[in-house]
Amino acid sequence: MLRWISQNYRTFLWAFVLSVAVWVAAVTSADPDETRMLSSPVPVQLIGQDPGLVINSEIPTEVEVTLRAPRSVWEVVEADSQSVQAILDLSGLSSGEHSLDLQIQINARPVKIISVSPRTVTFTLEALSTQTFKVDLSLRGEAAIGYQVGDASLDPLEVVVAGAESQVQKVVRVRVSANLSGIRENFDQMTRVEVLDEDGLKVEGVTVSPDTVHLTLPVTQQGGYRDVAVKVNTVGRVASGYRLTDISVFPPVVTVFAGDPELVNTLPGVVETSPVDLQSAKEDISTRVALNLPAGISIVGDQTVLVQAGVSPIESSVTLSGEKVEVVNLGEGLTAQVSPVTVDVIVSGPLPLLDTLTRQDVRVTVDLSGLEAGTYQLTAAVQVLISDVVVESILPNTMEVVISLAGTPAVTPTP
Repeated sequence: MLRWISQNYRTFLWAFVLSVAVWVAAVTSADPDETRMLSSPVPVQLIGQDPGLVINSEIPTEVEVTLRAPRSVWEVVEADSQSVQAILDLSGLSSGEHSLDLQIQINARPVKIISVSPRTVTFTLEALSTQTFKVDLSLRGEAAIGYQVGDASLDPLEVVVAGAESQVQKVVRVRVSANLSGIRENFDQMTRVEVLDEDGLKVEGVTVSPDTVHLTLPVTQQGGYRDVAVKVNTVGRVASGYRLTDISVFPPVVTVFAGDPELVNTLPGVVETSPVDLQSAKEDISTRVALNLPAGISIVGDQTVLVQAGVSPIESSVTLSGEKVEVVNLGEGLTAQVSPVTVDVIVSGPLPLLDTLTRQDVRVTVDLSGLEAGTYQLTAAVQVLISDVVVESILPNTMEVVISLAGTPAVTPTP
């Protein structure tokens, strides 16, 4: 028996190798390997970083990974965004420059990593530094005439700047800014903190705690000044058939001044414009007018206001009854009979135009282009020769047209 085995072991070995090859071929054809890049980049995860150190250089936030795996494994990998992880392990690293390869972990088998882009990450670790700075206030612009800004209040007065030591050392000023141009009311806002270097440029790569400061500024009106609303004073009426759509004034509020504060305090809170004439107006009006002010009171700034009035024609509609239907483009050697021979047309538009509309301004046609002898249900077309007048409807909407050869007795359509 042993002699027989020793004589035939090579045959057994070849048979085993062939069976394995057949099995591998069968599995491969059923589930072939595919090499491709992951459809989504893989986020880079940092682990093991010393809390007393910070990264003071740009590192990639994600990488592109190319894998080779059977089709069934690809389905698992693509279905789970967490199945592939890119890890940058900073454990045990001290301050200075470092280059590390990313560790790619895949929760699926079998998989072969073909490429990672980028594979190696170069970065610098620096000692974490913190420093406390007093918050400066920078104000731009001026309050509206007749108003004054009081003392500012900041809360908190100091903030902590943290980051890489080399970046924190660049910081020379921490400030908040506010624009007061034309302000008339108290300023009360949370304002973002700016971290600046000696050239007034923003320092990157640092954090501020807190990153906003509560800024309040009292704004009060000076004695002798007062804000009052402007009321438009009109005379006359727009033309017949027209209407006043709107009327506005700019500015709607003006500041007035008097040497005696009591004069402005006794105002009713509104001042009128000089009369704006609307008599027989047919189009929009835009004009500058003065204000009617009591003696001893003057307006601060521009001495006139802009008044704009919208004037539009009144829209209406009218029914034109018994408009005759005209046949057009009838073929040679044919005759046509239309039923009904007249229609009612409803049109709409500005009332002044409708008042001038005549039958000669409206044409109702039915187009017989390309039609042979027969009976047809057609829709008439209406042409209005006056612009801005719109056809709303035709009654009836369709009509019967009988086309016959010339000389052939026509059949009268039944109404």
